[in-house]
Amino acid sequence: MRQAGILCPISSLPGKGVGDFGSCAYTFVDKLKNANVSVWQILPLNPLSYGNSPYQPYSSYAGDELYLDLEAFIKEGLLNKDEVKEEVFSLNKVDYTQVRTYKESLYRKAFERFTDFEALRRFEKEQEWLYGYALFRVFKLKNEGKEWREWEDHYKLYPKEKGIDVEEVKDEVLYQEFLQYYFNKQWYALKEYANKNGIEIIGDMPIYVGLDSADVWLNQENFLLEEDGTPSFVAGVPPDYFSKTGQRWGNPIYNWDYMEQDGFTFWLNRISYACKLYDIVRIDHFRGFDTYWKIPEEEETAVVGEWVEAPGYKLFDTLFSEYPDCRILAEDLGELRDEVYELRDHYTFPGMFVYMFHHHDKFDFDKVVVYTGTHDNDTIMGWHDELTEEDLNLINEQLRKYRERKFYRKAIHYCMDQTSKMVIIPIWDLLGLPGECRFNVPGTIGSPNWEWKLNHYKDVTKELRFLKKIIEKTNRA
Repeated sequence: MRQAGILCPISSLPGKGVGDFGSCAYTFVDKLKNANVSVWQILPLNPLSYGNSPYQPYSSYAGDELYLDLEAFIKEGLLNKDEVKEEVFSLNKVDYTQVRTYKESLYRKAFERFTDFEALRRFEKEQEWLYGYALFRVFKLKNEGKEWREWEDHYKLYPKEKGIDVEEVKDEVLYQEFLQYYFNKQWYALKEYANKNGIEIIGDMPIYVGLDSADVWLNQENFLLEEDGTPSFVAGVPPDYFSKTGQRWGNPIYNWDYMEQDGFTFWLNRISYACKLYDIVRIDHFRGFDTYWKIPEEEETAVVGEWVEAPGYKLFDTLFSEYPDCRILAEDLGELRDEVYELRDHYTFPGMFVYMFHHHDKFDFDKVVVYTGTHDNDTIMGWHDELTEEDLNLINEQLRKYRERKFYRKAIHYCMDQTSKMVIIPIWDLLGLPGECRFNVPGTIGSPNWEWKLNHYKDVTKELRFLKKIIEKTNRA
């Protein structure tokens, strides 16, 4: 089966202030179905932390309450319609602080009226990660939002010493669990609706976890940390076509020796959970299972570091012996050694082909998912506008047989025309948006990264009509 998909983060849907699990998401599913699109790829749904990056979350398991649908609380009688007042939000970008402040006050009201604590207790028993995560968020509030390494000692050392009477914070713990209960409920309802309409969800799982996360705080033995929790080494990539000084992500490096002795429990739990949340899991920076870039913590850039081998085969052998149905997509971009592809192909994981990076290359399209671009690079039109005359001439020759008048439509048609079983088009490329609509610039922090959003579906509907014709023409219906 040949499939066509759209990459669109939940946050980028045209909701009030931010895209969410409400009507804007269900409408999007309907539009994808009508266009014969059968895959919807999203970015990580975990709680955003530093810089609003979904790749530095507070947890690998929890979801960000930002995406909760307020209308669903009204339907359940937990909010009154007149309480959900019309707030004036920016139409074309997400103001994370404004949206959080607005929604938080309403979540608190809904929690005050919530009575089904028996369901909440059942949910807590089912989700082994939940209580620890709720404690992490509560302790973070108690410590003015600081990183867990800067907390007062009795909070910081709780996983080892249990030096706090948690009865004192039980109401706030319940509130955090309440948010996750509704996140779970609303997300799975949306996923079920998508699946019933013939649409699979590709979710995104960062290979690393955030330092300031429940994952690290509760599982410190799985990471290379100093006694006080400071990373001995941090993750990133050396200089490449994204950045001259590389990318210093700052995530702590895994203690692979310990993980292997422990039967890779941390990884098995994490990947298997992601495989329940999504139909297919795209693992970001897949090469880290072959070799990873190990940067001394004191280095300010990623220029200084070393490649270290990881036990990828042992990990995936263990994973598939217990969870044989996991479906994984490997993000294998960048300058990689052959062993990365050998690892990928050994488990028949599809890799990625990005048109912007490989428009001149001959490629084995049967082994990859084809993209015009990703969330980390310029829009297709932004890229086009910066091409040299020589490159432009080569690309025009390559696309000569496609009759569309607009360049981005020709590029989409070219990608759809390849033999790959799956092609994914980012929403900003489908719309032919300029470079100022770029979603993220790697190596930079803060606005406008992660903020771009739709304010209506008018243009999406129009471009999906075009895409439907291409999908039918290239036998991806």
